[in-house]
Amino acid sequence: MICLDANYLIGGTSRERPESEHLLAWIDSGETFCAPAPAWYEFLCGPVDGDGIEAMKDLVGDRIVPFDGASAALAADLFNKIGRLRSRRVDIMIAAIAIQQGAKLATLNTAHFEPMVKHGLELARVPVR
Repeated sequence: MICLDANYLIGGTSRERPESEHLLAWIDSGETFCAPAPAWYEFLCGPVDGDGIEAMKDLVGDRIVPFDGASAALAADLFNKIGRLRSRRVDIMIAAIAIQQGAKLATLNTAHFEPMVKHGLELARVPVR
């Protein structure tokens, strides 16, 4: 399972973007996808149109994963462990959901998420097609 950050959700809606190619390669390799609710929120804020939203709904299906009490507890722990970076709060929420799902996270903002790798986050590797 791969959790998609908002930049992959947005980029995946355009054939001109490399994220779209990555998604196709992951599909070819048998991967399934989910979207953490905070990333889905960022995706819906755009820029994206109705066709793009429908395409990503088809990709993730009913796997838009909520941010619940357990996610909040894990996110708070990560927040404290990586230095209480207020600017990374939404990223930390996304990472907590990926960790809980036992999923890799696909993101273009690897620098934002690298500090969480030593605390259980696994970043998805760009596939070779």
